[in-house]
Amino acid sequence: MAEQVLTDFIRALRSADVRVSTGEAIDAAEAVKLIGYADRRRLSDTLRIVLAKSPAEKLAHDRLFDIYFSRQAVPQSAPTEEQDAEETGDSPDGPGDMLDLLQSGDETAIAVAMERAGQEAGLQDIRFSTQVSYFAQQMMKSLGVERLEREMMDAFRERTEDGQARAEALIEGRKDMFGRAREHAKQAFETYGAGATLAFREDVLAETALTALDVRDLARMQALVQKIAKRLAVKHSRRRRKKNRGQLDVRKTLRANAGFDGVPFDLAWKQTKRDRAKIVAVCDVSGSVARVVRFFLMLLYSLNEVVPDIESFAFSGRLENVGDTLEREDFAQAMDKIVNSIGMSSTDYGQSLSDMRMNHWDVLDRRTTLIILGDGRSNYGDPRLDLFREAAARVKRVIWLTPEGESLWGNGDSELPRYRPHCHTMKHVTTVKDLERILDEALSRYQ
Repeated sequence: MAEQVLTDFIRALRSADVRVSTGEAIDAAEAVKLIGYADRRRLSDTLRIVLAKSPAEKLAHDRLFDIYFSRQAVPQSAPTEEQDAEETGDSPDGPGDMLDLLQSGDETAIAVAMERAGQEAGLQDIRFSTQVSYFAQQMMKSLGVERLEREMMDAFRERTEDGQARAEALIEGRKDMFGRAREHAKQAFETYGAGATLAFREDVLAETALTALDVRDLARMQALVQKIAKRLAVKHSRRRRKKNRGQLDVRKTLRANAGFDGVPFDLAWKQTKRDRAKIVAVCDVSGSVARVVRFFLMLLYSLNEVVPDIESFAFSGRLENVGDTLEREDFAQAMDKIVNSIGMSSTDYGQSLSDMRMNHWDVLDRRTTLIILGDGRSNYGDPRLDLFREAAARVKRVIWLTPEGESLWGNGDSELPRYRPHCHTMKHVTTVKDLERILDEALSRYQ
């Protein structure tokens, strides 16, 4: 049983998005062999050191440890199956009979029986809170509720006061055991299923159109954006640190080993010079585009680890630099301020490009990935293609993101088909997953 206790705890950690490798699981097993299960504080500290790495993982570990090891069915000494059998009077093959457990009133035996019934019911596979009642019913079957129910019906059939009293006692006993089983299943959901449910919700949210989100989704979306940003930061930081070891630099190697009579103890490899990532975002904050812009900038500014050089501009009629506002103030308040102050004018792409040319042209250079986020609808004004063409010639890459589907490009006052030849990429984006893919692709160009 001791090995199963640790295995199930690691499974719970993994379901909560704590990355535990096979090697770390082996290390944890070896550590537990040395310290045992008796000292809970010592056990928690040990497993925390071995299994949890980041601050978020340590918080998840502490939460799950308290839930998982608070169960009476996992005694401090983590006994063997033979010891459990001696305590309950049953064989190791079964969890014992519910009727016998009620008659004995032995809380330890009941707790151990509940744990075993949960294992037989496959409680480790619970994923949703709606499954709690189902697994509780399965545990009741494993505990032998059929025999109790037969005894209860026989007592009713006696039609005597003693029989009635016995039947009522059995009803209460069954109710109590179901409550225990339900609580056990609920606790198992908190241990194994809460993380999986959150992951499922995040997957659904990541594929939901940003324009369809309501106020209740914003907090969850903010947490999801932070997680996506962390994933991108880890991925591209690792790529940036990798060295090109494909070609030996002979001249540097000979110089480095001149003191060793030419014996190449230290090898030098040819390195390819990489540009530091720089992104200039120009965002239309009018109308429905503003919702998409909000999450795009939230994601972009969460990537400061791998994109230290970010310049942000917002416009509807006139273009303004909003980078300082986003960096200094609370993000949600900053975005509300930007949308309310800049996004209320009639949209004019030509004027925004003219403002860029007059006041901010020097931010565009060969390192720059220029990302325009907007629908390209300029109220039939001059789109200033000449300025856009000039901007595209100054930068490394031009990416245009639009919340409108391609079938609408060119309809009415849409100028997207005229801007498109000067863009490296023009894509329809609706979800945070789309934004992640675009930023992933843009950052990969700097590797």
